[in-house]
Amino acid sequence: MHVHTNHSDAPASLKATLKKARKSGFGLAITDHNAISGYREAQGYESGVLLIPGIEVSARDGPHILIYFYSVADLVDFYEKIIRDNKRKSPCLAIRLDTAEIVSAAQRYHCIVAAAHPYGYLIFNKGLQKCIERGYLPQDLIGSFQAAEVVCGGMSRQENEKAIRLADRHNLGIVGGTDSHLLYDTGRVLTCSKADTADEFLDNVLRRENFIIGKELHLLENGFAGTVVLTKYVRYTLPSLAIHYEQNMSRARRFTRKAWTRLKRDR
Repeated sequence: MHVHTNHSDAPASLKATLKKARKSGFGLAITDHNAISGYREAQGYESGVLLIPGIEVSARDGPHILIYFYSVADLVDFYEKIIRDNKRKSPCLAIRLDTAEIVSAAQRYHCIVAAAHPYGYLIFNKGLQKCIERGYLPQDLIGSFQAAEVVCGGMSRQENEKAIRLADRHNLGIVGGTDSHLLYDTGRVLTCSKADTADEFLDNVLRRENFIIGKELHLLENGFAGTVVLTKYVRYTLPSLAIHYEQNMSRARRFTRKAWTRLKRDR
């Protein structure tokens, strides 16, 4: 339910990804960053793999948002009207819309909006709940989401356990995915449910009639995957740095002000 291909920031080709899924017997949500061309390519193959229309959107204020659509037409319409013209020069990083704007736009469609890796990644604010707990986003924003990614292959066990508790507290549907960028990782975390169609599968997610199996990547595996992904951003170095600057300078200033206030108080 969280797979990247060479249509965004992964080296894995669509054909190879579909071949592995068919051979191993699992379905796929192709959730490339701010892109749907990977899913559209997958439609052209008679792969025999159950596909769920999806996308992972990178919000300007930090969080990554997984959106699963019941119809391809809605996925395409959402991308063309909301995402395409708001992409930046570094296409896989944050678009020009905030989390609330993206979620509000998605609510016009028949879809499931899920918080990707709610507590990740590392020093970055790419998880919804991480941003909420740091005071960057309002607590009530989570009420606009229908699901959370409670097991993410790129997260630590502790972070995933926190995500499970988060979903329980807010009665959110649960999904799990590898967040795979390497073919080796794909299929390591699976969302399981008894369903014959993508629609039934998504309905079961909303009803919490599903479960997750799989495990996290080891630290070295995570490091290797991250290094490979970075090579995809080399050509976008300057615009990528600009986006990170925009996202983090206001937070850095806020942190500095708080630290200075504490220092003066201690004195």
